[in-house]
Amino acid sequence: MLIISYDIAEDKLRTKFSKYLCKFGGRLQYSVFEIRNSDRVLENICTQITASFEKKFSQTDSVLIFDLSKQCKITRYGYAKNTETDLLII
Repeated sequence: MLIISYDIAEDKLRTKFSKYLCKFGGRLQYSVFEIRNSDRVLENICTQITASFEKKFSQTDSVLIFDLSKQCKITRYGYAKNTETDLLII
């Protein structure tokens, strides 16, 4: 699993970046996304950040990507607890 957190000052760039991340996963908080990981997904995201977003970042903008292994323990509370397991309704 990937956790991507960002702090981008410019509204237009921040909106564009969040819409890009929505293609891969869900929002945990306003500027934090949880993405089911594969090496290919991580590579695509990093390539796109470098190619399209990084050159537009100001000195105060930041993006953090946490690549969590299966051994990482995640404890969830509140609404986040509802997203702990996938629910499929047919």
